[in-house]
Amino acid sequence: MNSYSCPTCGAELVCDETTAATTCPYCGNPTVLGGKLSGKLKPEYILPFKLDKKAAIAQLTRYYKGKAFLPKAFKSQNHIAEIQGVYVPFWLYDAKADARGRYEGQNSESHREGDYMVTTTQHYDVRREGSADFTKVPVDGSSKMPNTHMDAIEPFDYGDLKPFSTAYLPGYLADRYDEDADACAERAYRRMYNSTADALHATTGGYSEIHPISENINVDMTHAHYALLPVWMLHTRWKDKDFLFAMNGQTGRLIGDLPVDKSRVAAWFAGISLPLMAVLAFLLLL
Repeated sequence: MNSYSCPTCGAELVCDETTAATTCPYCGNPTVLGGKLSGKLKPEYILPFKLDKKAAIAQLTRYYKGKAFLPKAFKSQNHIAEIQGVYVPFWLYDAKADARGRYEGQNSESHREGDYMVTTTQHYDVRREGSADFTKVPVDGSSKMPNTHMDAIEPFDYGDLKPFSTAYLPGYLADRYDEDADACAERAYRRMYNSTADALHATTGGYSEIHPISENINVDMTHAHYALLPVWMLHTRWKDKDFLFAMNGQTGRLIGDLPVDKSRVAAWFAGISLPLMAVLAFLLLL
Protein backbone atom coordinates (compact mmCIF):
# COMPACT_ATOMS: atom_id res chain seq x y z
CA MET A 1 0.00 0.00 0.00
CA ASN A 2 1.11 3.57 -0.72
CA SER A 3 0.05 6.84 0.92
CA TYR A 4 -0.56 10.21 -0.75
CA SER A 5 -1.75 13.63 0.37
CA CYS A 6 -5.03 14.98 -0.97
CA PRO A 7 -4.14 18.18 -2.87
CA THR A 8 -7.36 19.83 -1.66
CA CYS A 9 -7.61 19.10 2.07
CA GLY A 10 -4.25 17.49 2.80
CA ALA A 11 -5.74 14.26 4.15
CA GLU A 12 -3.73 11.06 3.80
CA LEU A 13 -4.95 8.76 1.05
CA VAL A 14 -3.95 5.11 1.32
CA CYS A 15 -4.14 3.23 -1.97
CA ASP A 16 -2.72 0.05 -3.42
CA GLU A 17 0.16 0.40 -5.83
CA THR A 18 -1.98 0.10 -8.98
CA THR A 19 -4.48 2.88 -8.13
CA ALA A 20 -4.01 5.85 -10.45
CA ALA A 21 -7.10 7.96 -9.64
CA THR A 22 -9.41 8.00 -6.65
CA THR A 23 -11.74 10.19 -4.58
CA CYS A 24 -10.78 11.64 -1.22
CA PRO A 25 -13.08 10.13 1.44
CA TYR A 26 -12.81 13.30 3.57
CA CYS A 27 -13.50 16.17 1.18
CA GLY A 28 -14.96 14.20 -1.75
CA ASN A 29 -12.67 15.76 -4.32
CA PRO A 30 -11.25 13.59 -7.11
CA THR A 31 -7.52 13.01 -7.05
CA VAL A 32 -5.24 11.82 -9.85
CA LEU A 33 -2.10 10.23 -8.44
CA GLY A 34 0.89 11.52 -10.33
CA GLY A 35 3.25 9.15 -12.11
CA LYS A 36 0.91 6.15 -12.20
CA LEU A 37 -0.25 6.81 -15.77
CA SER A 38 2.74 8.55 -17.26
CA GLY A 39 5.83 7.58 -19.22
CA LYS A 40 5.83 3.88 -20.10
CA LEU A 41 2.68 3.43 -17.97
CA LYS A 42 0.69 5.98 -19.96
CA PRO A 43 -2.28 4.43 -21.80
CA GLU A 44 -2.61 4.98 -25.52
CA TYR A 45 -6.40 5.37 -25.44
CA ILE A 46 -9.28 6.03 -23.09
CA LEU A 47 -12.98 5.31 -23.66
CA PRO A 48 -15.05 7.86 -21.71
CA PHE A 49 -18.03 6.93 -19.56
CA LYS A 50 -21.40 7.49 -21.22
CA LEU A 51 -23.61 6.21 -18.40
CA ASP A 52 -23.69 7.66 -14.89
CA LYS A 53 -24.27 6.12 -11.46
CA LYS A 54 -28.07 6.51 -11.68
CA ALA A 55 -28.09 4.60 -14.96
CA ALA A 56 -26.05 1.81 -13.38
CA ILE A 57 -28.49 1.45 -10.47
CA ALA A 58 -31.48 1.48 -12.85
CA GLN A 59 -29.84 -1.17 -15.01
CA LEU A 60 -29.29 -3.38 -11.97
CA THR A 61 -33.00 -3.10 -11.11
CA ARG A 62 -33.92 -4.11 -14.66
CA TYR A 63 -31.48 -7.00 -14.43
CA TYR A 64 -33.51 -8.47 -11.56
CA LYS A 65 -36.67 -8.62 -13.69
CA GLY A 66 -37.59 -11.88 -15.36
CA LYS A 67 -35.36 -13.96 -13.06
CA ALA A 68 -37.85 -16.68 -12.14
CA PHE A 69 -35.78 -18.21 -9.33
CA LEU A 70 -34.63 -14.96 -7.71
CA PRO A 71 -35.83 -14.72 -4.07
CA LYS A 72 -38.57 -12.10 -3.81
CA ALA A 73 -36.97 -10.62 -0.73
CA PHE A 74 -33.68 -10.06 -2.51
CA LYS A 75 -34.99 -7.06 -4.46
CA SER A 76 -36.35 -5.32 -1.39
CA GLN A 77 -33.86 -6.34 1.30
CA ASN A 78 -30.51 -6.17 -0.44
CA HIS A 79 -28.77 -2.84 -0.57
CA ILE A 80 -25.99 -1.61 -2.79
CA ALA A 81 -23.04 -1.54 -0.43
CA GLU A 82 -20.73 0.09 -2.95
CA ILE A 83 -20.91 1.42 -6.49
CA GLN A 84 -17.89 2.79 -8.25
CA GLY A 85 -17.03 3.83 -11.77
CA VAL A 86 -13.66 2.38 -12.68
CA TYR A 87 -11.42 2.94 -15.65
CA VAL A 88 -10.17 -0.62 -16.04
CA PRO A 89 -6.84 -1.25 -17.80
CA PHE A 90 -7.25 -3.31 -20.95
CA TRP A 91 -4.90 -4.62 -23.59
CA LEU A 92 -6.37 -4.42 -27.09
CA TYR A 93 -4.69 -6.88 -29.43
CA ASP A 94 -4.34 -6.76 -33.20
CA ALA A 95 -3.54 -9.96 -35.09
CA LYS A 96 -3.63 -11.70 -38.44
CA ALA A 97 -4.80 -15.30 -38.71
CA ASP A 98 -4.73 -17.85 -41.48
CA ALA A 99 -6.36 -21.25 -41.50
CA ARG A 100 -6.57 -24.26 -43.74
CA GLY A 101 -8.21 -27.60 -43.28
CA ARG A 102 -8.92 -30.86 -45.05
CA TYR A 103 -12.04 -32.89 -44.29
CA GLU A 104 -13.95 -35.92 -45.51
CA GLY A 105 -17.53 -35.01 -46.32
CA GLN A 106 -20.32 -37.53 -46.65
CA ASN A 107 -23.85 -37.39 -48.05
CA SER A 108 -26.07 -40.44 -47.66
CA GLU A 109 -29.42 -41.33 -49.23
CA SER A 110 -31.57 -44.38 -48.51
CA HIS A 111 -34.34 -46.01 -50.54
CA ARG A 112 -36.20 -49.31 -50.47
CA GLU A 113 -35.73 -51.98 -53.11
CA GLY A 114 -38.18 -54.81 -52.40
CA ASP A 115 -37.40 -56.19 -48.98
CA TYR A 116 -34.13 -54.28 -48.72
CA MET A 117 -33.20 -50.77 -47.63
CA VAL A 118 -30.38 -49.55 -49.84
CA THR A 119 -28.13 -46.72 -48.63
CA THR A 120 -25.86 -44.84 -51.02
CA THR A 121 -23.05 -42.79 -49.53
CA GLN A 122 -21.02 -40.28 -51.49
CA HIS A 123 -17.60 -39.24 -50.20
CA TYR A 124 -16.04 -35.83 -50.83
CA ASP A 125 -12.56 -34.43 -50.42
CA VAL A 126 -13.31 -31.10 -48.73
CA ARG A 127 -10.59 -28.45 -48.50
CA ARG A 128 -10.92 -24.98 -47.04
CA GLU A 129 -8.55 -22.09 -46.39
CA GLY A 130 -8.85 -18.42 -45.53
CA SER A 131 -7.50 -15.53 -43.47
CA ALA A 132 -8.85 -13.08 -40.91
CA ASP A 133 -7.77 -9.76 -39.40
CA PHE A 134 -8.44 -9.05 -35.73
CA THR A 135 -8.50 -5.50 -34.40
CA LYS A 136 -8.43 -4.51 -30.73
CA VAL A 137 -9.48 -7.79 -29.11
CA PRO A 138 -9.83 -6.81 -25.41
CA VAL A 139 -8.32 -8.53 -22.38
CA ASP A 140 -8.34 -6.80 -18.98
CA GLY A 141 -4.91 -6.25 -17.48
CA SER A 142 -6.01 -6.13 -13.83
CA SER A 143 -5.75 -9.15 -11.57
CA LYS A 144 -8.36 -7.52 -9.29
CA MET A 145 -11.11 -7.71 -11.91
CA PRO A 146 -12.96 -11.03 -12.44
CA ASN A 147 -12.19 -12.15 -15.99
CA THR A 148 -15.63 -13.68 -16.51
CA HIS A 149 -17.34 -10.39 -15.68
CA MET A 150 -15.00 -8.37 -17.90
CA ASP A 151 -15.53 -10.73 -20.85
CA ALA A 152 -19.30 -10.79 -20.39
CA ILE A 153 -19.84 -7.00 -20.59
CA GLU A 154 -18.29 -6.76 -24.07
CA PRO A 155 -18.43 -5.40 -26.68
CA PHE A 156 -17.20 -1.83 -26.43
CA ASP A 157 -17.68 0.64 -29.27
CA TYR A 158 -14.15 1.65 -30.22
CA GLY A 159 -15.49 4.45 -32.41
CA ASP A 160 -15.51 6.58 -29.22
CA LEU A 161 -11.88 5.88 -28.26
CA LYS A 162 -9.97 9.04 -27.42
CA PRO A 163 -6.25 9.70 -27.03
CA PHE A 164 -5.52 9.31 -23.33
CA SER A 165 -5.90 12.37 -21.15
CA THR A 166 -6.13 12.62 -17.37
CA ALA A 167 -8.98 15.11 -17.91
CA TYR A 168 -11.36 12.11 -18.16
CA LEU A 169 -10.34 10.63 -14.79
CA PRO A 170 -11.76 12.95 -12.08
CA GLY A 171 -14.75 11.39 -10.35
CA TYR A 172 -13.73 7.83 -11.17
CA LEU A 173 -11.29 5.27 -9.92
CA ALA A 174 -8.54 4.35 -12.35
CA ASP A 175 -6.10 1.48 -12.14
CA ARG A 176 -2.94 0.84 -14.05
CA TYR A 177 -2.29 -2.67 -15.25
CA ASP A 178 -0.59 -5.25 -13.03
CA GLU A 179 -0.62 -7.91 -15.77
CA ASP A 180 1.39 -6.82 -18.80
CA ALA A 181 0.67 -7.44 -22.49
CA ASP A 182 2.72 -10.65 -22.56
CA ALA A 183 0.92 -12.08 -19.52
CA CYS A 184 -2.51 -11.42 -21.06
CA ALA A 185 -1.64 -12.47 -24.62
CA GLU A 186 -2.63 -16.12 -24.15
CA ARG A 187 -6.25 -15.21 -23.41
CA ALA A 188 -6.43 -13.04 -26.53
CA TYR A 189 -4.69 -15.70 -28.63
CA ARG A 190 -7.15 -18.38 -27.51
CA ARG A 191 -10.14 -16.19 -28.38
CA MET A 192 -8.76 -15.44 -31.83
CA TYR A 193 -7.83 -19.07 -32.44
CA ASN A 194 -11.31 -20.29 -31.49
CA SER A 195 -13.01 -17.61 -33.61
CA THR A 196 -10.88 -18.55 -36.62
CA ALA A 197 -11.61 -22.25 -36.13
CA ASP A 198 -15.36 -21.57 -35.86
CA ALA A 199 -15.29 -19.51 -39.07
CA LEU A 200 -13.40 -22.27 -40.87
CA HIS A 201 -15.84 -24.95 -39.70
CA ALA A 202 -18.81 -22.81 -40.75
CA THR A 203 -17.71 -23.12 -44.39
CA THR A 204 -18.01 -26.93 -44.38
CA GLY A 205 -21.81 -27.10 -44.38
CA GLY A 206 -23.88 -28.99 -46.92
CA TYR A 207 -22.82 -32.48 -45.89
CA SER A 208 -24.66 -34.99 -43.74
CA GLU A 209 -21.35 -35.77 -42.02
CA ILE A 210 -18.01 -34.02 -41.95
CA HIS A 211 -14.84 -35.57 -40.51
CA PRO A 212 -11.61 -33.58 -40.02
CA ILE A 213 -8.44 -35.01 -41.53
CA SER A 214 -6.06 -32.14 -40.82
CA GLU A 215 -6.23 -28.51 -39.70
CA ASN A 216 -3.62 -25.80 -39.46
CA ILE A 217 -4.53 -22.50 -37.77
CA ASN A 218 -1.95 -19.79 -37.19
CA VAL A 219 -2.52 -16.54 -35.27
CA ASP A 220 0.17 -13.87 -35.56
CA MET A 221 -0.18 -11.24 -32.81
CA THR A 222 0.99 -7.95 -34.31
CA HIS A 223 0.31 -5.22 -31.73
CA ALA A 224 -1.10 -4.59 -28.25
CA HIS A 225 -2.69 -1.22 -27.44
CA TYR A 226 -3.02 -0.08 -23.82
CA ALA A 227 -6.38 1.54 -23.02
CA LEU A 228 -8.62 2.40 -20.08
CA LEU A 229 -12.22 1.26 -20.56
CA PRO A 230 -15.25 2.34 -18.45
CA VAL A 231 -16.83 -0.15 -16.04
CA TRP A 232 -19.32 0.35 -13.21
CA MET A 233 -18.69 -2.11 -10.36
CA LEU A 234 -21.70 -2.69 -8.07
CA HIS A 235 -21.30 -4.59 -4.84
CA THR A 236 -24.38 -5.74 -2.91
CA ARG A 237 -24.88 -7.73 0.28
CA TRP A 238 -27.80 -9.96 1.23
CA LYS A 239 -27.98 -12.42 4.11
CA ASP A 240 -24.29 -11.82 4.84
CA LYS A 241 -23.29 -12.83 1.33
CA ASP A 242 -21.58 -10.70 -1.30
CA PHE A 243 -22.86 -10.30 -4.86
CA LEU A 244 -20.74 -8.54 -7.47
CA PHE A 245 -22.04 -6.95 -10.67
CA ALA A 246 -20.18 -5.26 -13.50
CA MET A 247 -21.71 -2.94 -16.08
CA ASN A 248 -20.24 -1.61 -19.29
CA GLY A 249 -20.04 2.13 -18.66
CA GLN A 250 -20.60 2.85 -22.34
CA THR A 251 -23.34 0.42 -23.45
CA GLY A 252 -25.06 -0.55 -20.17
CA ARG A 253 -24.51 -4.28 -20.61
CA LEU A 254 -24.57 -5.77 -17.09
CA ILE A 255 -23.60 -9.13 -15.65
CA GLY A 256 -23.46 -10.45 -12.11
CA ASP A 257 -24.20 -13.18 -9.61
CA LEU A 258 -27.69 -13.69 -8.20
CA PRO A 259 -28.99 -15.91 -5.40
CA VAL A 260 -31.38 -18.77 -6.16
CA ASP A 261 -34.53 -19.54 -4.18
CA LYS A 262 -34.36 -23.34 -3.86
CA SER A 263 -38.01 -23.59 -2.84
CA ARG A 264 -39.08 -21.83 -6.06
CA VAL A 265 -36.87 -24.18 -8.09
CA ALA A 266 -38.45 -27.19 -6.40
CA ALA A 267 -41.94 -25.83 -7.00
CA TRP A 268 -41.15 -25.27 -10.70
CA PHE A 269 -39.95 -28.87 -11.14
CA ALA A 270 -42.99 -30.14 -9.25
CA GLY A 271 -45.24 -28.14 -11.55
CA ILE A 272 -43.72 -29.91 -14.54
CA SER A 273 -43.28 -33.43 -13.15
CA LEU A 274 -46.73 -33.92 -11.59
CA PRO A 275 -48.69 -33.33 -14.84
CA LEU A 276 -46.28 -35.60 -16.70
CA MET A 277 -46.74 -38.34 -14.13
CA ALA A 278 -50.53 -38.02 -14.47
CA VAL A 279 -50.32 -38.34 -18.28
CA LEU A 280 -48.06 -41.40 -18.03
CA ALA A 281 -50.39 -43.03 -15.49
CA PHE A 282 -53.35 -42.41 -17.81
CA LEU A 283 -51.51 -43.95 -20.77
CA LEU A 284 -50.60 -47.04 -18.78
CA LEU A 285 -54.26 -47.62 -17.98
CA LEU A 286 -55.24 -47.65 -21.66
